[in-house]
Amino acid sequence: MTEKTPSDIIRSNKARSVAFHTLGCKLNFAETSTLKRHFSGRDFSIVPFEQKADVYVINTCSVTMDANRDCRKVVRRAQRQNPEAFIAVTGCYAQLEPDEIAAIEGVDLVVGARDKFDIFSLAGNFEKPDRTIIHRTDVNEAFDFHHAFSANDRTRAFLKVQDGCDYKCSFCTIPLARGKSRSPSVDEIVANARNVIDDGYREIVLTGVNVGDFGSHNGETFLDLLMQLDRLRGLERIRISSIEPNLLSDDIISFAAQSNTVQPHFHIPLQSGSDEILQKMKRRYRTDLYRRRVETIRNVMPHACIGVDVITGHPGESDAHFRTTMDFLKSLPVGYLHVFTYSERPNTTALGMSHHVSPKIRKERTHKLRRISEQKRFDFDSSHLGTIRPVLFEQELEDGRILGWTDNYIRVSMPHDPALVNEIVLCQLDDREPNKAVRGSIAASELSHKASITPRITIQQPVS
Repeated sequence: MTEKTPSDIIRSNKARSVAFHTLGCKLNFAETSTLKRHFSGRDFSIVPFEQKADVYVINTCSVTMDANRDCRKVVRRAQRQNPEAFIAVTGCYAQLEPDEIAAIEGVDLVVGARDKFDIFSLAGNFEKPDRTIIHRTDVNEAFDFHHAFSANDRTRAFLKVQDGCDYKCSFCTIPLARGKSRSPSVDEIVANARNVIDDGYREIVLTGVNVGDFGSHNGETFLDLLMQLDRLRGLERIRISSIEPNLLSDDIISFAAQSNTVQPHFHIPLQSGSDEILQKMKRRYRTDLYRRRVETIRNVMPHACIGVDVITGHPGESDAHFRTTMDFLKSLPVGYLHVFTYSERPNTTALGMSHHVSPKIRKERTHKLRRISEQKRFDFDSSHLGTIRPVLFEQELEDGRILGWTDNYIRVSMPHDPALVNEIVLCQLDDREPNKAVRGSIAASELSHKASITPRITIQQPVS
């Protein structure tokens, strides 16, 4: 049998198709988008996951105990489309439990999180092997940073600026799956951002595992990055995906308030409103610091939207702890909550703690906090009715209406007009709609952009 040459392999790939499915966070989506570009560069055609493909790539998450179930379901979907397809599974779950994934019928290649961008060299010619190939290396040896970004309807780009995490939160597997915190230089990210702008994107969302830790190992800071991106010609919006309260400095908040591009929208993980539970979680702040951060933002950006991550049912969380969390959240002037139910994960310190909360009580607590979130979202959106805000419209349609986001993260709906796609338009926020969006209308044309936006900044001394 004649051995195939690299050129033979490239020629054989020309007729091949590949489909992708992503589980988990925005960072995973950014990395999947980069993998898609790699495959396109190798003459693969990208098709939707619901279609028949020659290769299926599944990028997994490890945050919850449902990782195994979710992965199995997606593998079965791929097999139904094409029983002969080559199926590769990568990502955080593949890093933590490679043997578990290899045991799933139909999986041909398991690639850990560190090596997902080496999938071409590991998969050979994507021909189904006799036995599942497992490739997993120690994430603690991961020193390289792989650049990535993903796109949302060609309006917003999610730009990866950081990877890994040096924190050891009791409930989290991410450091085990992605390794130590690392980031490229400011200049590298700025160069990537220029490419994104040249492709026509109006907004960049900065994403990573622990974004605020950017530059901590090379003498730069996240504020340095924001300041350089803020100067980029053609970049109209910068949004921070999520930032730890202990890393959200007063200087960052002050700069955001004065910036023309950094949006008045912060997503700040809290996880618990009880200091005792925060200590058990090994979080690096307490509720007094969190409240100060929220108050500082409100002082200099009164119309900013603040989102909160919170976890219910962490081991040791009593009814009293949960009531404290509810009271704390109710007292904060925030716009919405992302509520997660605690999930047992292997090799986390929380797993060995006493006083585990029953799954039934966890779900009940999650439901209560989601009701609080709905009220917070309603109150925040309603407080802006009658005002004028800039809206970046996307291609997404709902019931014949086009949707977009204000600078301060209010979902706005307008009658569909193709001319609005990827445009930032001043809109009056008129009324709420049943789909939780706000009905908007184009503001009077004579109002200029700068004159019509409610002022974002009040000059005050930062709160220490």
